[in-house]
Amino acid sequence: MNQPNLKAETRYGIPAADQILYNRHYVLGYSYYFRQAKWALEIVDSDATLIVRANNFRPDYRVPERFRADLADYEKSGYDRGHLVASANQIETQIQNSETFLLSNMSPQKPKFNRQIWKKLEVAVRKLNDSTKVLETYVISGPLFYFDTEVLMIGATDDNGVTLPIPHAYFKSILTEDERGKFKMWSFIIPNEESNESLETFLVKTTKVEKIAGLYLWQSLVGTKIKREKGRVRKMWKI
Repeated sequence: MNQPNLKAETRYGIPAADQILYNRHYVLGYSYYFRQAKWALEIVDSDATLIVRANNFRPDYRVPERFRADLADYEKSGYDRGHLVASANQIETQIQNSETFLLSNMSPQKPKFNRQIWKKLEVAVRKLNDSTKVLETYVISGPLFYFDTEVLMIGATDDNGVTLPIPHAYFKSILTEDERGKFKMWSFIIPNEESNESLETFLVKTTKVEKIAGLYLWQSLVGTKIKREKGRVRKMWKI
């Protein structure tokens, strides 16, 4: 049974998923069909500490075995175990950082995507969060699949294992709130491949992410201003 919607990061809503996984510092919606998360939601917590990156990648045993990714699925696949909730966003305590290495928080990413443009976006979000004009930064990230394009797989080669579809792209939607309760929103769609383009190139309307991902983002926020925010491409990072 899912836990009640009480965690701070869920105050502006969470999309639907086959299984909701509540961690200490982030919430994740898991897809049994795709054998990975549909989305991962967090409040960025990137204050500098002495916490060392855990690197303890491991299966998430809350997910039923028939739908659960394992370390062997990524071995020799040529794909990284790419974080949805970034390790460097959760560094207040050791267990907080460690939970980001659950495989439920991972998705097959091409190495030059994961280590370059995706990491660049993660760093940019932390910089936004450090702004004195921002009280809190909420981030929801997830994979995107284009059903008019072949979906490749990694993982098991026999009937007893799990195969993981490789996403064609990833999205990240960022919601900031200031001390007066005003919201700003930015959303990105980035292909799962190497890119030397600027991050601004990948800015899109939040409504476009919703349409492709089949998700309703920030659904607890309603009204004309929010509708306008979802339907615009805000300049990065115009606060």
